[in-house]
This record gives sequence, structure tokens and C-alpha cells, in this order.
Amino acid sequence: MNISITFKNVPSSDAVKSHIEKKLNKLDKMLDALAEAQVVLSEEKLRSIAEINLTCNKLKINAKDEAEDNNMYSAIDGVTEKIKTQITKFKEKQRRHLAGDKQSIKDEVLEPADSE
Repeated sequence: MNISITFKNVPSSDAVKSHIEKKLNKLDKMLDALAEAQVVLSEEKLRSIAEINLTCNKLKINAKDEAEDNNMYSAIDGVTEKIKTQITKFKEKQRRHLAGDKQSIKDEVLEPADSE
């Protein structure tokens, strides 16, 4: 996974970078192809904001999370959980579609009403 990290109003640190890489490498195992992630970390007043844009083949995910008291690690954890749920939802939709487990109008046979 290609990861680019941008810091806005936050001093860059190697500990935060390694935390992000560890979290995103777990998500990379869920994906089928090579992915790119743009991570933006910022601080505004008393809150830390983490935003991730993930692109992989047909899948494009954007997630954003905030944490109070300038706790950047909890913001990163929250946004990776949001991305994880979106990836599992996408994979579930894909699995259902490929399994042919979908309903269509053609399958539902409408019986004519009896008129007496």
C-alpha cells in the first residue's frame, strides 16, 4: 500500500507515522489489489482530526474522524475502524452479487387478482 501522510498544524513524528502504517497494513490485507492512501492529520482548537482517502481499483473510500483533547491516536483508530467497516460492506456486496443472491423484479411473479 502506498501511503502519503500530510500534517496540518501538527508537528510530524515518527511514532504517529508508524502507528498509521501499522493500522493501514492491517486494512491492506483485506484488499485484493494494490491500494493508495492519503492521510491528512490536523488539529483545530481542542480536537484532533484524521482523514483518510483510500483508492483501490473500483473502491474509493473517504473517512474522517475527530477526537477531543488533542488525542491523535484515538482519531486515527476511529477513522481506520470506519474504513474497515466500509471495506467489509463493499466486499459483502460484491460476494452477494457474484453468488447471484440478488432479488429482481423478474423473479417476483405477480399473480393477477381474481375478479368475480
